[in-house]
Amino acid sequence: MRRTYTPVLAVGIGVVAGLRSLTAPAVVAWAAREKMIRPLHSLPARILLARSSKKIAEFAVGELIADKLPGRPNRISPMPLAFRVISGAACGAAVSSAADESPKEGAAYGALGAFAGAFAGFYLRKRLSRGVPGFAVAIAEDVLAISAAAGIVSMLSNRQS
Repeated sequence: MRRTYTPVLAVGIGVVAGLRSLTAPAVVAWAAREKMIRPLHSLPARILLARSSKKIAEFAVGELIADKLPGRPNRISPMPLAFRVISGAACGAAVSSAADESPKEGAAYGALGAFAGAFAGFYLRKRLSRGVPGFAVAIAEDVLAISAAAGIVSMLSNRQS
C-alpha cells in the first residue's frame, strides 16, 4: 500500500468511530488479536490490545443495542462527541502504525474523521428518519460502520501479508 492511502484509511476508521464510538476499536482490537494487523510497534501494547479485544467487542455490542433506546444523548453532545474523537484518534494511530506510518499523523486524521463522521451521521440519520423508521436507519448505520471498519482492517491485513 502506498503512503497516499494511509491517511484515507485513518480518516475512514475515524468516521467509523464517529458513527459508532466502540465499533472501530472493537474491529481494530479483533484484527490485532487474530494477527491480521500489527497496529503498534510496541509488543506490550499489541498484547494489551489483543487481550482486551473481547471486552471491547462486548462493549461495542452493548453500544449497538443501547443506540436504539430512547433517551440517549445526541452523538454531537460534548461528552459523546469527545469520546468519539478520542476513539477515532486512537484507531487512526493504530491504523497508521499498522501501515508503518506516523501514529501521530494517523491520530490527527482519525480524530478529524470521527468529528466529521459524528456530525454527518447525526444529520443524515435525522434526515432519513423523517421518511423511514428510525430503527431501520440505525440498523443500516450499524451495518455501514461494521462493514467499513472490516474493510479498512482487511486492506491493512492484505498489505502486511
